[in-house]
Amino acid sequence: MLKDLYAALDGLFGEMVAWRRHLHRHPELSFHEEATPAFVAETLRSFGVSVRTGVGGRGVVGRIEGGRPGRTVALRADFDALPIQDEKSVSYRSTVPGVMHACGHDGHTATLLAVAKVLAARRADLPGTVVLIHQFAEEVAPGGARPMIEDGALDGVDVIFGTHLWAGLPVGVIGYRAGYAMANVDAFTIEIVGRGGHGAAPHQTIDSLLIGANLVVKLQQIVARRVDPLKEAVVTVGTFHAGTAFNVIAERAVLIGTVRTFDEAVRAQVEAEIRRLAEAEAAAFGARAEVRYERGYDAVHNDPAVTARFAEAMRAVYDPARVVEVPPSMGGEDFAYYLQKVPGTFFFTGAGNAGVGAEYPHHHPRFDIDERAMLIAAKALVTAAVDALDETGAAVAAARGALRPVDALKHVQV
Repeated sequence: MLKDLYAALDGLFGEMVAWRRHLHRHPELSFHEEATPAFVAETLRSFGVSVRTGVGGRGVVGRIEGGRPGRTVALRADFDALPIQDEKSVSYRSTVPGVMHACGHDGHTATLLAVAKVLAARRADLPGTVVLIHQFAEEVAPGGARPMIEDGALDGVDVIFGTHLWAGLPVGVIGYRAGYAMANVDAFTIEIVGRGGHGAAPHQTIDSLLIGANLVVKLQQIVARRVDPLKEAVVTVGTFHAGTAFNVIAERAVLIGTVRTFDEAVRAQVEAEIRRLAEAEAAAFGARAEVRYERGYDAVHNDPAVTARFAEAMRAVYDPARVVEVPPSMGGEDFAYYLQKVPGTFFFTGAGNAGVGAEYPHHHPRFDIDERAMLIAAKALVTAAVDALDETGAAVAAARGALRPVDALKHVQV
């Protein structure tokens, strides 16, 4: 069965590229997606897929009932864009000023549409059900995953898979990680309130800028001296604003930053340390500090057993050298919330290739992907789904070595 599905996906590659480029030309920001979910729903219905729209607000869920009863597997893609001006010189450049698909979500959507089309055509052979989750608003917390889950997107699901087209991996590489794969993502704002005054009379003031500068340095001591060195953490101050003129001592200073962790105890520890340091540093100068700490997405924790089986299946059907264990990423993903409900794994599909302009990082104004990565991602998702439905492993065994490497595929010119 997998060999036939791979062949069907090969025949769909041109259509996948067309879908992706259509979405790339017409991006929509998180929580403002209207045309995109409508396009997804219409396309799924054209395949004969049962569709539910407005899931959690703007999500789309498709359902393919197999010809025989069995498990239920969910596959997820996201479809929101970013507030970035597209600076690429390509035919499919964004037509929306200041908005672009700079993280590959257009490719994720096109990939899952292709998976839906080939599985719907072979539904009679499926021993179970495949649920297709097209999610809105991944880029902006609180995100779309939780409301979709609350609205029944995972009802009856036994296992879930998702992938991210990843610029940091060469095109065609499949990267997997058991356990923590992506980080907790939190944000903090520290406002220091001192007493402003003339720059020539500092003794009459409480210099919030000086307090803030001290605090920027001391916050780095949290990771260096307070967190267990065997546990990962990042504390970054991204913005520091204070002062209005060269001869005025600032009354207020504002620091904004992010915290990345994996371990929940470390997450709580870092939050407590930020509050303690900010309040103590301000008090030492006679100022006060107000700390706002916002917890964003939880860490992505891949089920070890599901991940191991996925990696084994991919090594069986694909070039084993291109299926690699990758280190955890300090980036964040609300796929975490699906994994808190059902076992599953979130893997990375390499999409980087300087030869076709896919050399810039995610969220860059010239970000692009080698579109052949979509075909590898689609085949990986199909493999994961079929193997999860057919727990005997027979489907994978029958397709050993059948998934062609990306260099055997022709890149579609821009």
